Parts: sequence; structure tokens; C-alpha cells
Amino acid sequence: MTNNEFMLLAIEKARTGINQGQTPFGACLVRKEEVISCEHNNVWNNLDITAHAEIIAIRKACKKLGTIDLSGCVMFSTCEPCPMCFSACHWARISKIYYGAGIEDAKKYGFNEIEISNDFMKEKGKSPIKIEKDFLRNECIQLFKEWSKSTDKNVY
Repeated sequence: MTNNEFMLLAIEKARTGINQGQTPFGACLVRKEEVISCEHNNVWNNLDITAHAEIIAIRKACKKLGTIDLSGCVMFSTCEPCPMCFSACHWARISKIYYGAGIEDAKKYGFNEIEISNDFMKEKGKSPIKIEKDFLRNECIQLFKEWSKSTDKNVY
């Protein structure tokens, strides 16, 4: 599979989440061209503010692989990982993050984002994670548009 196809899996997983009343975020974790886990946010279903797509994908990958060391894995995220998710990627030793929409895009749609970029965290934390931003950005921003049409919630 190609990087585009992996991101499209994350996008489709986010759509599944939207259809289940969740927020429009998806993440696909890949190692050696194999999908290890692909998840969507589950904050509302689980009543767990930490149940972001990236966190769930990391948890499932660790269990599947029997290790907390996810070296060589690549994260495809529909939105720039929040500081919590970026930190989890760093601690799991994920090698690279591809993301579509930016934190500022999520904020425009009403999300309570902490405006600390992955680039800033990488620099200040001296993280070796490689970052590829704006990857299929328009397709990822479309998720916010779809979500905003499907929800009545005022606070996220």
C-alpha cells in the first residue's frame, strides 16, 4: 500500500467515528507496509477525554506487538496530533508522523486545542520523530465539514 492509501484508511476510520457520533479524527499506525491498528476518536463513547485516535491506535499496536517500543512504525493522523498524542508517539518511539489538517484547522471548527505545534514539541523535546504535515490536508479538512453538519453539540 502507499502512504496515500494509509492516510485514506485513517480518513475512512474518522468517518466511521463521525457516523457513531464521535469527533472527526482518525489514525492509522503502520509498520513495514502493514497496518498494525487503525482507529477513530472514542472520547464521547468512552467518556474518556484521552481516547484520541492516536492514543487508541498506540494502545492497540502495543498489545498486538507485545511491546511498548514501536520503533519503525509510522502514524498517519487526519489532524496534527495534540501535545498528549505527540508525546505518546515520542515515548512509543514512533519514527514518523504524517498528518493532514493542522491544530489551527481543528480550532476553527470549535475544538479546544492547545496551540502547540508538533514542530515546536519536536524541537523543544529533541524528539527524533520525522513530521510530514499537510498530507492530504484538503481531504482531512473535509472531515470537519462533514462532522459540523452532523452534530448539534456546542462544546468539544
